[in-house]
Amino acid sequence: MMKRILQNLFFLVGIITAGVAQERKADAPNVIVILMDDMGYADLGIYGQEKDTNTPYLDQLALDGVLCTAGYITAPQCAPSRVGLLTGKHQQRAGFDAIPDLPMGLDQVTIAERMKEAGYVTGMVGKWHLCPGHWSIPWAYENELDEHISKEYPRFPGQEFLLTDDGPVEEKLRDYYPSQQGFDEYFYGRSQQYWRNFSLTGKTLGTPIKWEREEGFRTDIKTEAALSFIERNKTNPFFLYLAYYAPHTPLESTPEYLERFPEEMVERRRYGLSMISAVDDGVGKIRKLLQENGIDENTIIFFLSDNGAPLDMTMADEPFNKRFAVWDGSKNTPWIGEKGMLSEGGIRVPFVVSWPGTFKGGQVCNQPVSALDIMPTALAAAGQNIPEELDGVDLIPSFSKKANTLQNRDLFWRFWGQGAMRRDNWKYVHLSDGRNALFDLSTDAHEAKNLIDKYPEKAAQLQIALKEWSNELTPRGLNATPLIEKEQTWYNFYQLLE
Repeated sequence: MMKRILQNLFFLVGIITAGVAQERKADAPNVIVILMDDMGYADLGIYGQEKDTNTPYLDQLALDGVLCTAGYITAPQCAPSRVGLLTGKHQQRAGFDAIPDLPMGLDQVTIAERMKEAGYVTGMVGKWHLCPGHWSIPWAYENELDEHISKEYPRFPGQEFLLTDDGPVEEKLRDYYPSQQGFDEYFYGRSQQYWRNFSLTGKTLGTPIKWEREEGFRTDIKTEAALSFIERNKTNPFFLYLAYYAPHTPLESTPEYLERFPEEMVERRRYGLSMISAVDDGVGKIRKLLQENGIDENTIIFFLSDNGAPLDMTMADEPFNKRFAVWDGSKNTPWIGEKGMLSEGGIRVPFVVSWPGTFKGGQVCNQPVSALDIMPTALAAAGQNIPEELDGVDLIPSFSKKANTLQNRDLFWRFWGQGAMRRDNWKYVHLSDGRNALFDLSTDAHEAKNLIDKYPEKAAQLQIALKEWSNELTPRGLNATPLIEKEQTWYNFYQLLE
């Protein structure tokens, strides 16, 4: 508790100091970040990869803004990619590689904290996934919660598993809720249970804040909460982080959304697409509310996914109610691989940026952009200085056609036993078992053809750059962990390094 008090004090001093040096732009735009959960590249209809999609409102968002064909997330897994997005830095700079490294440290400065400093009202709706979780065993031992660690959990018998719903653990978890990371207003939860300080009707809820049940379809609940936040703050500059829990398993939907897709469709595909369709409706409602209040042209909307779709390799149509089934019905076409891999299928995601009053509609950006670019862009739009420690770039000059900030940039990744980087159209992949690959992403073959033997000098250049970057991380080095069995299985199945 004392640690948190000191952090709040230092942050307050920072706000006061920064407030003297910087003022919010008079016409500072609202900023909305919409994050999907396990949605693959193919299921945004405007990409034209699959014929069975149904995303008219998202397609229109892209037509009114910038459609990014090479948009990337910082990790092929949900928690680390969210850390990267919210901090604007590679998550490994804070020693965060994968889910067992939860929670996100309280010393990390989030985009919400920076936007709040810039005079914005900040809101969070939906899935957080940055608190200590079942696999946060190091954190549990550090916090003397040994007695709440079990080896009897049915899914992973014999493995240590933190019982996060135990009273003492739950109390400690609250120190890591969105309210402790810069969000003024929050409607935090995945399905029906929410930790919130405002209601769907816009009412401010008094203390004590507690978990409460909200009846309805989980995707629609989040849309309604987002609409409530916007309505409450339409006269103030606001930042909204809307994190849908869709189409992530467990799959669920309603007749309204299911009837948009034929019954003879593969069931898991049908449910996944219906959940995406529900989000699409939500985006349409959000844009309509912005228009009704005359703030649509002064609102930036970012839309992206936290990683690629989890295909379980064969996209098996397992029974809908099968526990722990992997495939959520989404697809990564035309990219190879899936969630958990540093192939394009794992990290290349749907990515749209819209700012009608500033960015000309109908743009298509084929140069690489990253979730890391969201914070610098939002801060620049708010008239704030961009901290040097951020890893992304301001997209405003490129998308307003004033300058190209996307030329000659390198993108890097490290996850489990994998490392990768992209420079121009070249992508280099390294596995900790010693295998390497070089791909030309501008060709139709992309990652289906390993060119490392044909261009060894190019591969060597990228390998050096990747190693130099990895030495800046915590822990240092490219091979953070040995290749696990699942990684071996994936790379062998997709024949990615043949």
